[in-house]
This record gives sequence, C-alpha cells and structure tokens, in this order.
Amino acid sequence: MYRGGTAVANDGYAHPEVLVETAWVAEHLNDPNIRLVEADEDVLLYEQGHVPGAVKLDWLVDVQDSVRRDFVDKAGFEQLMARWGISNDTTVIFYGDKNNWYACYSFWLFKYYGHQDARVMNGGRQKWIDEGRPLTREAPRIEPTRYTAKEPNADLRAFRRDVEEILGKPGYALVDVRSPQEYSGEVLHMIGYPQEGAQRAGHIPGAQSIPWGTAVAQNGTFKPAEELKQIYGGKGITPDKDVVAYCRIGERSAHTWFVLTQLLGYPNVRNYDGSWTEWGSLVRAPIEKDVAKPAEASRA
Repeated sequence: MYRGGTAVANDGYAHPEVLVETAWVAEHLNDPNIRLVEADEDVLLYEQGHVPGAVKLDWLVDVQDSVRRDFVDKAGFEQLMARWGISNDTTVIFYGDKNNWYACYSFWLFKYYGHQDARVMNGGRQKWIDEGRPLTREAPRIEPTRYTAKEPNADLRAFRRDVEEILGKPGYALVDVRSPQEYSGEVLHMIGYPQEGAQRAGHIPGAQSIPWGTAVAQNGTFKPAEELKQIYGGKGITPDKDVVAYCRIGERSAHTWFVLTQLLGYPNVRNYDGSWTEWGSLVRAPIEKDVAKPAEASRA
C-alpha cells in the first residue's frame, strides 16, 4: 500500500487521497505495490495502447455473472484479483475513457467487496494522452497472488425494493444522473445504447436531474468541492439525506456515487445499479415525465 506524500491537489475534497494525478502515476509506474486498471466504456481501447503496466477490466466479461443479472460473486472476485496480481494490500488505481465513467464504476465495485486502497487517476485516459505520456500495447506479465475479499457491503448498493420503500418519504433523495432527454422521457435509452433501454421512458418520481457529466471540467478532471456542493446541494441532494443515485444500468450513477461519497463526504449514498432498465420495465412501478427542467446536459 502506498504511504507517500500528496498525490493530488486537495480542492477541498473530503477524501483527497482517493485521487491521483497523471504526473504521480507516471512517477510510480514501476512501483510493485501498485496495480493500474484500465476500465473503458470502449472495450477496444486497451489494445490500441494503455498506460504501461495496466491490466484491462472488460465490464462485459470480467465482473459479470454469466447467468444472473448481477456481478461475480465473492469467489469470482477473488479469482479475478489473484489473476491480476492484486493482493489485499495492493494500491489499485483506476482510469479510463469518458471522464473516468467506468473507472468510478470499478472503484465502487472494489469497495463493494471491501478493497481498502482504491484510487482514481484524475482526468483519466484522455488527460494522460493529451499530456503526451507513454502508451504501450504490451500486456504486463503478472505473478498470480492470493486474495481474500470481504462480504459485499450492502450499504453501497440499492435494489428495487429499497427504492420503492423511500418514495415520497422525508429524509431521502433520488438523483437521476442520465441525460436530460432520458430524464424527461424524450428518449427511451441513452443515444447509441438501444440494447439497454426499458419498456417506458421517464424517471422515478421525485428524482432530481443532475447528469453525471456536470461533475467534471472540460479536461475530464473533477470540479472543486465548493462547485460540486453547489451543483448537488442546489437540487436538494445534501449530506443530511439518504441518497440513492441511478442511471440506466448503474455505471454513470457509480460516477456520481464516487463524487458524493469520496469527494464530498456524504455518509449515506447508495448506487441503484438496476436503474432505469429495471424500473422502467416493472409492472405498476410509478414514473414521471417532464415535471422539472433538466439540469445541464451531460458530456456523455
């Protein structure tokens, strides 16, 4: 586990240690206690060139149960960690395309199974490339390890019944992080993703529209804490509430979960990864359309 100095500018974050800058990563490429994991929305990018030493996390293959709509179980997660040479005390650093969309999703899953030292490279893959830093097509040679995962942390994940139970109750808040068009019901699914749609369009009653992309700057780095507080607090997503975030399958909402829990320090935030593909297809599940002006458009 890395125990050195500051790896990222604080910017007022509650947990600045979960972010590392590209320069810091470049200085630690040969650190045996660090494992870089590239998690992309575009699963073909890794083979085109990746940060030296990074392994590839393919969300369609590596962490999905092949039968149920769920993640790999505890044993499956342990096997994956062992294959990647990750031990319980390894510092795991995630990065990827699309403003670290899937990198934050991966961070959330690793925390779900209790990995202690997980971090995200601020700015992701594109910032690394824009700075002219090295890429390689060579996959790293890895010595397998032994890994023991913890039981899944139920406090990080919401299911359909959890959402049903909080509808309309005080002290709870729902945040819909999809695009304004998805939230309003104008479109049934995210543009370009027809396979991840639902039977109906709209949003969960009472949910606030705060597209996930509003949390990042033009260069893909996270906005300062004060700006993030205004974005979420201005829509009633405050740290005194039990917050549930959702999108279409849970990946964009994991990015928002990361912002709220790691950067702003909200104590009670869950990611509803069943999200709109589940809720929008449920029999008798309530939905709303066009009841509020959506927030700033997402960069997704």
